[in-house]
Amino acid sequence: MSDAPPAAYGRRDPALLGQTLVVIGGSAGIGLATARHARAEGATVILTGRDPDRLRIASAEVEARSTAAFDATDPALLQQFFRELPRPIDHVLVTAGSPSYGRLLDMDTEQARRAISTHMVLALDVARHAATAVRPGGTLLLLGGTGARRPRAGLGIAPAATAAMPVFTASLALELAPIRVNLIAAGFVDTPLSARLLGDGLEARREGLRATLPIGRVVVPEDVAALAVHIMTNTALTGATYDIDGGQQLVG
Repeated sequence: MSDAPPAAYGRRDPALLGQTLVVIGGSAGIGLATARHARAEGATVILTGRDPDRLRIASAEVEARSTAAFDATDPALLQQFFRELPRPIDHVLVTAGSPSYGRLLDMDTEQARRAISTHMVLALDVARHAATAVRPGGTLLLLGGTGARRPRAGLGIAPAATAAMPVFTASLALELAPIRVNLIAAGFVDTPLSARLLGDGLEARREGLRATLPIGRVVVPEDVAALAVHIMTNTALTGATYDIDGGQQLVG
């Protein structure tokens, strides 16, 4: 009879052990939360962001293998980043960019181009590079939203971009196969970006959601991070959109 202790019930290897995740927009919010979660699951992480100081702090927290501070919407800088990136990469998460709101008819041509480029054009540019940088079976994971699915005055380009992203994601999944492409569509998430957009209205927004959401609380970056890591590890998932909004769409 062995004196060795029995194996712990439910013990498993880290889900991303030996894998590398690149986060485009990883210095704060959902990107940083996903880097933390992936790191806890054994992944090596590479972070990018615009702000060198925030990026340095985030890198120290998750022990990033490397960082790069640049504007991901600049095609030349994005190309340089991927050209210098060690191969192979297992997963790429794109969280960079922020929504642009306002009346459609008040937007000039350049504002409209910018609003679109922070969504599909950036994702397409990253996808081109992912085609050669990500290993077969790896993941390109995009981040979109659910809040603009119901058009109303003042949302600008956001409803159109939101409606297009699931079909865009499915098309990329077919063209990039066997690399997997998926989209996370998040409702309100309590991030630093949300704080900047809402300003003094942030706490009222939180309280309203706590009172109305079926889950009884506000969705936080760690919720989205857990979904992101699941999508990376479940190799049967591609071409799909995954909503995470705490039931916000069910209650208006």
